Amino acid sequence: MENTEKYRALMEDATTDESAFERLWEIVNILREECPWDRQQTYESLRSCMLEEAYEAVDAVNRSDTENLREELGDVFLQVLMNAKIAEQNDDFLLKDVINEECDKMIRRHPHIFSQETIKTVDKVLEKWENIKRKEKGRQTRTISLMNVPRALPSLTRSYKIQKKAAEVGFDWDDVSEAFLKIEEEMDELKESYVQHSREDMREELGDLLFSIVNVARFLKIDPEEALNLSSDKFLRRFQYIEESALKKGHSLNDMTLEQMDKLWEEAKVLERT
Repeated sequence: MENTEKYRALMEDATTDESAFERLWEIVNILREECPWDRQQTYESLRSCMLEEAYEAVDAVNRSDTENLREELGDVFLQVLMNAKIAEQNDDFLLKDVINEECDKMIRRHPHIFSQETIKTVDKVLEKWENIKRKEKGRQTRTISLMNVPRALPSLTRSYKIQKKAAEVGFDWDDVSEAFLKIEEEMDELKESYVQHSREDMREELGDLLFSIVNVARFLKIDPEEALNLSSDKFLRRFQYIEESALKKGHSLNDMTLEQMDKLWEEAKVLERT
């Protein structure tokens, strides 16, 4: 009851964007002072939370679920404020520094909005953005630019970005046919390592094969992460059809042979096409 009275003002919904921001920031401050779990958190301990909340927000976008997106954006926002509070307590930087730096960056990278420069196409906007970004980073080698692609990204996305940056200086195949040939070459090397029972070589060759497949995706202008997710979703739909069909006949998957399941799999494929 005592805490309820103490924080009564925080129990009510804010009525403006500004007061909503202040409400959440105040809650974060209180949690860092009074909650045993929140007090123990560090940049490192919150890494997985930040990634998880960001992925859940993206998943809500993919499902066109705006109600869930509202919730997940709140969770992402909380992670930003929690990290900013930790920084303040560590004397690393302040929340206003985070916001001001982002404001300054957006103003610099949009000269067609905040200065007299005129840019009329999206491609030109993106080109200007990259040029300004490179200038901000200073005299940075291309290798460092590639190495700065975050390791925390999904591996397919990271590979795509690394290849794209390498291609900007001409380190690339002339056309997609050469990229397809590279897949065949890497597949042969993977098979050879399998025959030789070398687990270390198999891991390396499998990585090379996946990297080559991402290269083809880049040539075809297909997001490999999105393509693989679509295939995973397709697998789940077809697997669900197999199980539901089996249950209707009084069977469980454990009782079925591979041939029986494969027949239902083919049925699911036909149904999807029609």
